[in-house]
Amino acid sequence: MSTSFQCPHCPRNFSTRNAYSQHIEDEKSYEEQNSGNWWKRAERSISNHANILSIILYSDATTTDTLGKSSLHSIYVSLGNIPTWRRNKEDVKQLLGYLPILSAKNEKEKKSSEFKELARETFHNSIKFLLDPLFQGNSVDFNIDDKDIWFFPRISTIICDWPEVCTFSLTYKSANSNYPCHFCLVQREDLIDIRKEVILRNHVNMKECFDSIQVIWQVWNRSIITFGASRKNLNIYAVTVPDRMHHLDLGLFKYQIEFTMELLKKKKSLNKVNERIADIPRHSQLKVFKKGIQLFRLTASEYRDMMKIMVFVVDDLQIKDLSEVYVKWNEMYLLSRSEKFKESDLENFQKAINDWANLFIKLFQKISNSHLKFLKLHSWIYHIVNTIWEYGVINGYTTETYESLHKTYVKISYRLSNKKEVEKQIIENIRRRAIISRNRVGKTKTPMAFVYTAKLFDFDLSESMIEQNKKNLNLNKKMIKGFEKFIDCLKTLLITEIRLPNKSPMHLALVQWYDFIEETPFVYGCLLLRLVEVYNFIEIEAIEDTIHVVPRFDKNNEYFVMKLDR
Repeated sequence: MSTSFQCPHCPRNFSTRNAYSQHIEDEKSYEEQNSGNWWKRAERSISNHANILSIILYSDATTTDTLGKSSLHSIYVSLGNIPTWRRNKEDVKQLLGYLPILSAKNEKEKKSSEFKELARETFHNSIKFLLDPLFQGNSVDFNIDDKDIWFFPRISTIICDWPEVCTFSLTYKSANSNYPCHFCLVQREDLIDIRKEVILRNHVNMKECFDSIQVIWQVWNRSIITFGASRKNLNIYAVTVPDRMHHLDLGLFKYQIEFTMELLKKKKSLNKVNERIADIPRHSQLKVFKKGIQLFRLTASEYRDMMKIMVFVVDDLQIKDLSEVYVKWNEMYLLSRSEKFKESDLENFQKAINDWANLFIKLFQKISNSHLKFLKLHSWIYHIVNTIWEYGVINGYTTETYESLHKTYVKISYRLSNKKEVEKQIIENIRRRAIISRNRVGKTKTPMAFVYTAKLFDFDLSESMIEQNKKNLNLNKKMIKGFEKFIDCLKTLLITEIRLPNKSPMHLALVQWYDFIEETPFVYGCLLLRLVEVYNFIEIEAIEDTIHVVPRFDKNNEYFVMKLDR
C-alpha cells in the first residue's frame, strides 16, 4: 500500500537515492543529510528502486506568557531530503501538534514514581499517535516534477534540548545519575576526561541493562521500537542530535559568561567589564548592552552578539588565558557553522573543540560547583563529530531556525486566544493561514524598481539654529551637550557634492584613515589599527561595506576591527 503526495518545497532539489556521493580531492565530504553514513545504511535496507524519506522532528516545551506560568509543548516536522538552505526557512517546517503536559496536585505527587511513569507513557503514546500514519502503509509516493517517486519514511534526527532528549530515550534527566549521557555509557566522574574511551549506547547493550528493569523496558519497547518500518534504522540514542543553539548559545557559552563573572568578582573587575560592554560602539548588526551583562534576559541571538565582543571586553585584565578562551571559543563556533566538512576539516574541528575545552576546564573547573561535570560539555567534546559523520553538517539540524516557530505557533497564537481550549484554537488558526497561503501560490507580484538617490544638504553652520541656540540659557545641559556632539559629527564626516561643467556631479565624503600597528598587526585574530592624521575625499560610490571599529580599552590610539559576519 502506498500514498501519493505532492511535494510543494523545492521539488527540483528534493534529494533522492545517491544524490550526494561527494568526494573532494579523495576526501569524503559531509554536507546534506544524504552525504552521511546513516543515509547509506538506510538505503541498504530498502529496495534499489525506492528512496529514503528522511523525517526530522523538533520538540520543545516553551512558556506562553511572560510570567512563565503557562507552557505548551510543540512538536514540528521537516524533511531531510530538502536542502539545508531551503529547510532553514520557516515555511518548510510543519507543526504536528502539542504534546500533553501533565499537572500534579502537589510536589509530592510530582516526584512520585507513578507520576513519572505516567508522564513518560503519555509522552511516548502521543508520539506514536502522531507518527503512526507515516508508517501504516510502509511506503509513500511523492509526486515530484510530475513523476511519482517511491519513498520509505525513516526518522533520521530528533532535535531537542536535554530534558526532551532524556524523555525520548528514557534515560535519567539528572546529571547526578551514574550514566548521565544518552549517547554513551560514560560514568559521571569521567564526564570531562577528554582522553577517556566511551562505549556508545545501542539497542543491544541497553536491552541488557533494561532486562533487569522490566517495567521500564516494556514502556520503552511499546513507545519506540514499534514504529513499524523505521524499526531497523532508528537508534534512539544516536538520532537525538546535539543542537547548537541549546548546546552552545544557551548552554556552554552562557556557562562561560557566568564563570567569567565569578572570576571577575574575585579580581574585583566586574564593574570595569560592565562599563566596557556599555562603551562598545553602536553598529546596526550588533545589540548594544548598555546595562552591562544581564544573563537572565538574554536570547540566543543576543548571546551570539556577545560572542563578538567579549574577547575585546576581557582584553588585558591580567587574568591568564581569559582572552584566549574566548578566542578559542570563537574559532570553534565559526567552524561549527561550516556548510561542508571534508574528513580533514572534521579533524580540525575536533582539535578546535579540544583546544577550547582544555582552556575552559583549566580556567573554570574550580569555580563550578559540579567541577564542570556538564552533560552538554561532554556531548559536545565527544559526540558532535560523530553526529556529522552520521547526519551531515550541524546547520541542517540546529534549532536556531526554529526560534521563530515558537513565536508564530505558540506565543503570538496564545495571546490571540481566549485561553480556553488553547491548542484547539491555535490549530484552527494555523489551518486558516495554511489555506490562505495555498491560495496565494502561483500568484506573482509585479516587480518594483528601486533607484538609489543621494540626498544632500547644504547649509552654513554659523547661521544654523544649532549654533544660535547653543548659548541659550533656557536649554538644559543635556541639550547643549547634544548640540556639541552633533557639531563634532559634522566635522568628522563631511559629505559634499561637486559640480563641474558638462560632468556628472561627484558625491564625496571626507574620511580620516587608519593604519596597521606594525609591531602587532593582529591581536586575537583581529586587525589592530591606529588613527593617523591623514584625511581624503573619496567618492561615496567607492564605499563597499561598513565595518565595526572598537577602541582597545585602556590603550591609547589602538582599535580592533570586529568581525560581524558570523
